[in-house]
Amino acid sequence: MPAGPFFATAEQRVALARERFFEEGVRPSGLVPELVIQSWTRCVSARRRPNEQVSFAPITKSRVASALARNRQLLDAAKDELSQLDAALAGTACKALLTSHDGVIVHATPTAIGEGRLMPGLARIGNDLAESNVGTGAPGVSARTGEVSVVSGAEHFFSGFSVMYCAAAPIRDTRGEIAGVLDLSCEVEQFRFDAAAMVRLYATTIENRLLRAQSREHLLLRFQSSPGLLHTPLEGLAAIDGTGRVCWVNGAGTRLLAGARTGGQSPTVEQTFGIDLESLLALAHSARAQAHRVPGGLGMWLEAQPPEKDGHRSATALSFADPVVADDAPEIEAAAAVAPAPGAAADDERMGAEALTLIDSHRRMIDSTLLECGGNVSRAARQLGVSRGLIYRRLRERRSEDA
Repeated sequence: MPAGPFFATAEQRVALARERFFEEGVRPSGLVPELVIQSWTRCVSARRRPNEQVSFAPITKSRVASALARNRQLLDAAKDELSQLDAALAGTACKALLTSHDGVIVHATPTAIGEGRLMPGLARIGNDLAESNVGTGAPGVSARTGEVSVVSGAEHFFSGFSVMYCAAAPIRDTRGEIAGVLDLSCEVEQFRFDAAAMVRLYATTIENRLLRAQSREHLLLRFQSSPGLLHTPLEGLAAIDGTGRVCWVNGAGTRLLAGARTGGQSPTVEQTFGIDLESLLALAHSARAQAHRVPGGLGMWLEAQPPEKDGHRSATALSFADPVVADDAPEIEAAAAVAPAPGAAADDERMGAEALTLIDSHRRMIDSTLLECGGNVSRAARQLGVSRGLIYRRLRERRSEDA
């Protein structure tokens, strides 16, 4: 290959990169993506050779069943997007693959146009696409680095995969760990669209759905600088627990908040968004987006949704969780005083404290709304989106407390 910096094709650049890296031991910076060079380096350190033949372990029914069972929540979160991807890719030679966090394929869409020689054997549920098994490939690189990656042709470590083109994006869970990887792959034919942008979009949508599914007991906060971006893959999401702590913030939200902490000691919603829990609960009951300025100075549109009850989030339900409804408050308070079962003391104490905190928040919200409405029960009930009976029960409670 010529030593000059300009080449007619991408294939020439990759060929020179492989020559310099594998034959001369020179780092081919600028010729191939940095993520590819790092992956090549890891493969060489693991004593793998580019001319090796890659084999897959036999796929048994029990292995497939085990992989599907372990990743049921991920599959449930991804099913709608995978169906849409199937329809979108129907006119191409591309296939969408969903892998577990450790690289095992748990879903593969069909391919409408010829699959080629490798794809039928490669894209099977149960196959391991981790970097430790197949070398440099987009699914393995994304799982290893947590970044969107594209690996084209001879950028694959093993020469046997030089006819493959793939783009992948990671999917994270509420702990910020990789839960899975979404990959687009095709054989021989290069992508005729921006595969990296497409896989990022769909992976983000799946990730947001997975985060919501894993936080049904939390209040969900949606936020963005434009109300038109709410309920889209570009929205920020955060989960708030019963004590007003921020449990997690998704990727879009972290970027909007300039790196909101997602690990260690959770910040309060007031520290993060400049709004207290009581106001956030009121926003959830209003069932509409509201303009707000966060502590960093950026203007945001916020929309809050209460935790799920009976399988859905109710925008008008007063309860943060079942214990918050006024009628249930005495029972919850009594239950909190009962000694917990052996081995469950810490969990019961935490949940009891959260429930009492939420009860107090809702009582204060009802009291303040009644005060604003001049004691008009009907108007307060309409403003809160609850029945008048619940307001009257709160009034009876307050008279009993005063007595």
